Amino acid sequence: MTIFTNFLRSLLLTIIFSFVVPMFLVGGGLLFLSLIGHFPGLQELTEAIATEIMHFLATFGSGTPLRGLFVISLTCSFVGALFDMYVYYKYQILRIN
Repeated sequence: MTIFTNFLRSLLLTIIFSFVVPMFLVGGGLLFLSLIGHFPGLQELTEAIATEIMHFLATFGSGTPLRGLFVISLTCSFVGALFDMYVYYKYQILRIN
């Protein structure tokens, strides 16, 4: 029974971290662009890059960048969960042999 609870705990942590990491990456990138935008001559460039990132996110979110970020995060979370289940399965198979 402890193997099953360890699996569920590992799966839950993987899902949470896989969901949060894309949000931090996109948020950190936008924060970095806004900080770089304070340097003279770089404001137009950073605004153009931030606008393109927002358009990219809006593509996945039916016109809303925040919804697009959630869709990307949910997809990463799903893939992380699949990978964690695969690793657990391989570990069980290798442990039997």
